[in-house]
Amino acid sequence: MNAVLIKPFVIEAIVPSVDGGKFPVKREVGETLVVTATVYRDGHDVTRVNLKYKEKYGDKTWQTVEMESINSGLDLWRGAFLLDKNTRYIYTIEAYTDTYQSWLKDTTKKFTAGADIASELTEGEIFIKSLIDESVPDDEKSYINGILALIGKKKNQKDKLTIMSDAVLTDFVTMYEKKPDLTVHEPFLEVVADRERARYAAWYEIFPRSQGNKPGKSATFKDCIKRLPEIKEMGFDVLYLTPIHPIGVTKRKGPNNSLNPTELDPGCPYAIGSTLGGHKAVEPGLGTLKDFDELDKACKKMDMEIALDFAINCSPDHPYVKEHPEWFFKRPDGSIKYAENPPKKYEDIYPLNFYAPGDAQEMLWTEMKSILEFWIKHGVRIFRVDNPHTKPIPFWHWLITELQRQYPDVIFLAEAFTRPPMMRMLAKVGFSQSYTYFTWRNFKGEITEYFTELTHSESAEYMRGNLFANTPDILPRILQIGSRPAFKMRFVLAATLSSVYGIYSGYELCENTAITGKEEYFDSEKYDYKVWDWDRAGNIKDFITKINRIRRENEALHNYKNLRFYHADNENILFYGKTDTNNKNIILCAVNLDPFNTHSSKLTIPIEQFGIAHDETYELQNLINGERTPIRGQEYFVTLNPDWEPGFIYKVNRWVHTEDKFDYFNM
Repeated sequence: MNAVLIKPFVIEAIVPSVDGGKFPVKREVGETLVVTATVYRDGHDVTRVNLKYKEKYGDKTWQTVEMESINSGLDLWRGAFLLDKNTRYIYTIEAYTDTYQSWLKDTTKKFTAGADIASELTEGEIFIKSLIDESVPDDEKSYINGILALIGKKKNQKDKLTIMSDAVLTDFVTMYEKKPDLTVHEPFLEVVADRERARYAAWYEIFPRSQGNKPGKSATFKDCIKRLPEIKEMGFDVLYLTPIHPIGVTKRKGPNNSLNPTELDPGCPYAIGSTLGGHKAVEPGLGTLKDFDELDKACKKMDMEIALDFAINCSPDHPYVKEHPEWFFKRPDGSIKYAENPPKKYEDIYPLNFYAPGDAQEMLWTEMKSILEFWIKHGVRIFRVDNPHTKPIPFWHWLITELQRQYPDVIFLAEAFTRPPMMRMLAKVGFSQSYTYFTWRNFKGEITEYFTELTHSESAEYMRGNLFANTPDILPRILQIGSRPAFKMRFVLAATLSSVYGIYSGYELCENTAITGKEEYFDSEKYDYKVWDWDRAGNIKDFITKINRIRRENEALHNYKNLRFYHADNENILFYGKTDTNNKNIILCAVNLDPFNTHSSKLTIPIEQFGIAHDETYELQNLINGERTPIRGQEYFVTLNPDWEPGFIYKVNRWVHTEDKFDYFNM
């Protein structure tokens, strides 16, 4: 009979795990991974359960943590280990019968009941003697022989049992006893320990060519460097650059995606590649590769990072078209197909065929990997991937796993506004963050439902939602009609519902001129140079700066999975909060979702969850306007005027000092 089939232990319901261990869970360096499992076997013998872990690519020695029984009636066990490195770990659970403790438990019961245990004591001595073999050091053998000699000198059963129950002896036996029924859970499970910026960051997206002050002319990387202090001052730590590569000329698009450009029109940065190079080259209007390196250095000096757009698009002029025509889709007449999303046509972009026949597929995949390696060597550690859902899942699984094996600090953001199963699968196979449907969630019920799913369902084990309030492709309807109050309201939501969020530049200026009937910007800088007045009237730069400062100063807002929604008796006011692990930092947010009208509501503060008694006075500190209000109980009334402040962020402060803690109180 197959030995696997007669292992007595059942190890099941391991949490966390993704699809039974098929994909890794995600955490961050410095976190403690808490693992629970249901473990049981037939009979009443004493069970030992261990959590074992090791680095996937580093030290091959398993580390062992003894798990504790947290609910014996449900056979539930718990263990934990610290993720102290930016790497991947594998972990599993093992269970075995503690033969000596089982014998000791049964023998003690019999003795307590008044039974003769002579035979049982002999069994115990035989078991202890069986531990002496070649694996036991000589000094340990001497210890065992000494124990056996001491037992032999004792005449009554109580004295013998006392010696055999000694904690030092039982620990020794546990270390050396054989484990013939040892059961190890397979497959092994995996956890990715990302660096903190995968979970906590504020992104600011720009078109580098629009950071200057000369109409009709491309800005440069040097102009981008000049803007860094202002971007940093607003509180952003990730500078996301749309594609910086040479732009194709053939079928180049004009303003508003038109088909009749002039010679002065710069084209769309997503139509990558020209005679000047492809994905490993820089658009000359922006400067040189050396200039890019200087921008990267300038960012790092300010504790910021560049996120580079990885758009797998090729213009008809991309070097790949001539060098590797086998990488593209062909029509029956042999011509290369351009990209289409009916009724839209993208004549300036040729999609790559990731299922190309023969050796072409491997060559293409390897080349895509080399693009990222090229930019990694130039200091980039964050990539925003354009439309990953249009490329094969196995490709992303292979690519991200291979790159993070060598560069574990690399972070990938999936720009995939697609069906939920595909979004989740992209996260499972390795994407560190994902765009979300936040852009289209405007009302209380749908926000509550969606963000409860994002932060408390199984997907929270592997998917981090990066909330972009706008993008170059999406100018949400609420921003078009709600103007400045809507921009402030949606910013508060993005910055506090998730620990990682982003805006596309122009948001701080409340830019909301749209193409009629569409969620698209009119005169989009996707197709043109722009010169912005970054201080124009009506901007919300100070507001953004304040919110980002609040985020930095409050640990609760650094976490992703601690979001909770609370009761507000007005459907237009969303009430929610976040706390740190020990309730020392408690943040509450009340936001008016209606940018046109003032609304009031009674808020129900869940003081029991925070460890606050009903007769205890505590303080609500309004971090937006500075007001501090002592209150008692769980009810608080708020009025939110969108023309002033669409939302308030409160910090809960407790009165921790009393007279009995004063140094001289008992003198």
